[in-house]
Amino acid sequence: MTVEDVARERWAQLMGAGGAQDRAPGEIVPADLPAPAGLVATGGRGHVTLAWEPVPGAIGYAVHRATASTGPYEPVDHGGGDVLAVPHGPYADTTGEPFREYWYAVAPLGTVTSMGPLSVPASAAAHTGGDAAVRVEVTADGDAGPLHRPWRAMVGSEHLSHLLCADTSGGRPIGAELREALRRVRDELGVQQVRAHAILCDDLGVYRLVDGRPRLDFSGVDRVYDAVLELGMRPVVELSFMPRDLASDPSRTVFAYQAIISPPRDWDQWSWLVRELTAHLVERYGLDEVRDNWWFEVWNEANLSVFWSGTPAEFWRLYDESARAVKAVDPGLHVGGPASAAVGWIEDQLARESPVDFVSTHTYGSPPLDLRPLAGDRPLLWTEWGVTATHGSEVNDTVFAATFLLRGMRSAAGRVDALAPWVASDHFEELGRPPRLTHGGFGLLTVGNLAKPKYWALALAQRLGDTELPVALSGDGAGGLVEAWAARSGDGVVTVLLWNATLDHTKADGDPELDRAVTIDVTGLPAAAYRMTHWRVDARHSNIAALWRTISEGRDWPDERQWAALREADRVETAEPSRVLKVKDRTAAVAFDLPMPSISCVELVPI
Repeated sequence: MTVEDVARERWAQLMGAGGAQDRAPGEIVPADLPAPAGLVATGGRGHVTLAWEPVPGAIGYAVHRATASTGPYEPVDHGGGDVLAVPHGPYADTTGEPFREYWYAVAPLGTVTSMGPLSVPASAAAHTGGDAAVRVEVTADGDAGPLHRPWRAMVGSEHLSHLLCADTSGGRPIGAELREALRRVRDELGVQQVRAHAILCDDLGVYRLVDGRPRLDFSGVDRVYDAVLELGMRPVVELSFMPRDLASDPSRTVFAYQAIISPPRDWDQWSWLVRELTAHLVERYGLDEVRDNWWFEVWNEANLSVFWSGTPAEFWRLYDESARAVKAVDPGLHVGGPASAAVGWIEDQLARESPVDFVSTHTYGSPPLDLRPLAGDRPLLWTEWGVTATHGSEVNDTVFAATFLLRGMRSAAGRVDALAPWVASDHFEELGRPPRLTHGGFGLLTVGNLAKPKYWALALAQRLGDTELPVALSGDGAGGLVEAWAARSGDGVVTVLLWNATLDHTKADGDPELDRAVTIDVTGLPAAAYRMTHWRVDARHSNIAALWRTISEGRDWPDERQWAALREADRVETAEPSRVLKVKDRTAAVAFDLPMPSISCVELVPI
């Protein structure tokens, strides 16, 4: 067995483990791609950074490691789950032992089930102690093109009938606060669409049998979608799940709200339901509105048995019937999928003879892969994405999750049409309603609509101007740990966003060896002086979960006094007082420490 065979076998085992996809190991096939060239491994304090030349046609790369040049090479597992691959380099490995030499090799992926050969290996070792610094040079009078903001396209949410819920969680009104959460992400983050499950579930009464005859009622859908539009957003019409009276097996359900995952018992009735729903939406909201601004996505993660009890063939029939039904209303309406878990079934989706106007998929724990070689010019919608797919994981409430969001958004900019954080609010009941304030919920906002660190990450990114600026990084961990994103606004404000991050979940609480001293040099500044404001997200700043730990007094939910203290702290905090920054030779410099994980946003306003 060759080194490549061993690597593919181990990759297959990882892809089949943990329920990331319902696929038995051993199905990874060789991809018709060359090995990446130019792999360089550089040891630094607490990490090894890998860089390599991109391979045309690759959707991503699987980083492998061995203790000897001859192998065996194992995929590096940074603990994120799903697909342990990255869309590009550089990649910082922080999972190894310090001072131990490792050999690295990188393999290109044609799909998540096809892998090319390993690169020529390169070796390096991490070390400890000593100074570690990164320098960031920003060209303020440069122009790297319009800034792309992938977070603005879409956000995930709970099943949208939750907007109508009059119950409470932690004493807070569910429906009202979910509406406020969506309003807040719309107004403060610029998010335009919301994607959620279960618009066809029985709590909205869309389809039922009366005296043995089918009856449709879209009044519940109208209430939900009217609420979304009133918030200034638009819905993604996820065609799920199956109405009870149309299900072939109503006993097959998922989630606490018992969404039915069965194929239909009558395919003609399913097609009729989809066609009539689509026609109703067009009639109610206008053809131009729906055709120009809405997406029709077929089902959710049917490559997982937990979401689809039928066979793959039955799902593809569901897709075909649904796509034809949508297009029967108007050929210009946008329908696509497969809305799959862990980038599965993309090649199967694109092989359909039925219309595929966009490609949608999900992943957790890594930046989204680059599906452009597969999708061509179709829009790419990552309709679920996040730091982990695990309900109730503490990492969801951390600064680590915030830096993860920025890494993914920066990576996706310019190549992904939508990258939807899952989800807007902790008012979420897939596995039951929240048991306490900070319980590891997926939300950007807590119950009570307090901003978590990952909300502030996107809020700071939203401060970036419309013209992206050239950025060059150098030093220990540049590009692999420390990344930067800079932009200029029309009034000359220069904003530099930096973060220090690893994908390694074992370092979620930080590691002093990965902390860095950062210097920003901003060149090409036209004014003589600037007012500098420095916002920070870290263990002590803009971190509502950390504050709640200090004042909770063992409570699951705050009392009124504690709510007042939390609401007072619901803001992004500065790392230092605002000050005037003098410019010399059109250059200004700012220096500060940047722990891992943390985010800094430096804004320079001309005086």
